[in-house]
Amino acid sequence: MSSTGIMKLEADVLVIGGGPAGAWAAWSAARHNARVVLVDKGYLGSSGATAPGGTNLLYLPPDPELREQAVQQRYRESGYLAEPAWIHRVLDQVYESLELVESWGYPFRRDEDGVPLRDHLQGPEYMKLMRRQVARAGVKILDQSPALELLVDEHGVGGARGVSRLDGGEWEVRAHAVVIATGGCAFLSKGLGCNVLTGDGLLMAAELGAELSGMEFTRQYAPSAAFATNTRGRLLNWATYTSEDGTVLQGGGPRAGDFLPRMLSQGPVYAVLNHADTEEKRQILRKSHAIFFLPLDRAGIDPFTERFPLTLRYEGTVRGTGGIRLTGDDCASTVPGLYAAGDAATRERVTGAKSGGGAFNASWAISSGSWAGAGAARHALAQSGSVSARSLKPAGRYGLGERSGSAAVAEEIDAGAVVQAVQQEVFPLDINYFRSVPVLQQSLERLRAVWTEGLSGTVRPTVQGRVRTREAAAMAATARWMYTAALERKETRGLHMLTEYPDTDPAQQHRLIVSGIDEIRVRQEVLQARQEVVVP
Repeated sequence: MSSTGIMKLEADVLVIGGGPAGAWAAWSAARHNARVVLVDKGYLGSSGATAPGGTNLLYLPPDPELREQAVQQRYRESGYLAEPAWIHRVLDQVYESLELVESWGYPFRRDEDGVPLRDHLQGPEYMKLMRRQVARAGVKILDQSPALELLVDEHGVGGARGVSRLDGGEWEVRAHAVVIATGGCAFLSKGLGCNVLTGDGLLMAAELGAELSGMEFTRQYAPSAAFATNTRGRLLNWATYTSEDGTVLQGGGPRAGDFLPRMLSQGPVYAVLNHADTEEKRQILRKSHAIFFLPLDRAGIDPFTERFPLTLRYEGTVRGTGGIRLTGDDCASTVPGLYAAGDAATRERVTGAKSGGGAFNASWAISSGSWAGAGAARHALAQSGSVSARSLKPAGRYGLGERSGSAAVAEEIDAGAVVQAVQQEVFPLDINYFRSVPVLQQSLERLRAVWTEGLSGTVRPTVQGRVRTREAAAMAATARWMYTAALERKETRGLHMLTEYPDTDPAQQHRLIVSGIDEIRVRQEVLQARQEVVVP
């Protein structure tokens, strides 16, 4: 603890985020001989979307033909914006990493011949194991320690500052390299009974000048019970959907594109998991995604025999693809020393315009975390001199207090009102799902007003007040990036659509790179010539 009351630490690499991507990044950096500190707004091992549930993985044996078929299928589904080489990299990394996870003691189920089936992980066991391995690697872990802003000088990023929910104090970690591995932006508030995933990592990166990519591919909603918030929609493959009066709308099978959004826009929709018609099937479903059943059990509903109302929860960049733009195989950003992993990083190179949800997100967390951690370690260890000798300054400007250069404002920022105002622009299906040019333009104007007016003022001087206001600023910034990019892509491709442009335009096979905060800029990144899709 310093004389100013701020806990100050030094490291080679600082990892921000304690989900799977952050855990893999910290472990990987430590294995490459870096001194590592990991900070998480929650508790490494139980925070994030993976910890309370199960997740599938892209686990394929090293069979060239089988893998090439999978890669080319995903390339087509990506709207030809993914890169097959990166998909192959993910398959390779996941295969190696899951063998490692098993060697650490994870109890993968086995087939009748005793061969481990490494295509699924149970979140609680997986993340408990990852915390143990991260600690064994020598990483210093700061739980309940949200990062609020990065440190920077003329050489690039140099650490971060934040607060501790445990003692109310402040912390500062100086490091030659930083990996941002916080969750993406889901726009959910604690009032909905779930963790806040607000895109704060994107805002921290953008304040340093980092570019973002894929922000238009964020039109992702997922079903949940109307009185719940978890979105394990895979279980609904076993459901029959009905309207208010009991009319069957769809009788099960794979999830069907626009079916739920269109039906819900016409009236209530209910589901019953009646296709799980044996006790054995029901137990398999319960064990695979136990969290799905928790709110139903609490409500006294047997989902296999009784129907329950559905809604759609907006998942933003968590199940979309947008995030910090990557410039190299090591997940480096456009800012020296700054790396991104997991939902904080764009997944365009492996998912293109398609959702990164499910197995792809889980596999991307393992892969990008491993690559970013190794890249950050190499960068940090290549620097000469101690990080303490650098003239670092805090880079945070938004949601932390009065704007620089603005007149003093006595009123306190109402973070709750900002959150609600942003949610009113991104939750409605008729704004963000059934997108159209005039509606998005009007929404973007309202979001600009929220940005300029709602975030001017003082911040409540408590840990919760500071964190909450920063999260509100990140939500407002991310919403503006999303809609600005969406209006630039005048076509329908993957997760993005515009009513006025219902077709995919081959001339728009490019990425949209977003930068700036007060004034947002968009430019095109031209991809290599379209690759021929050849399936062996």
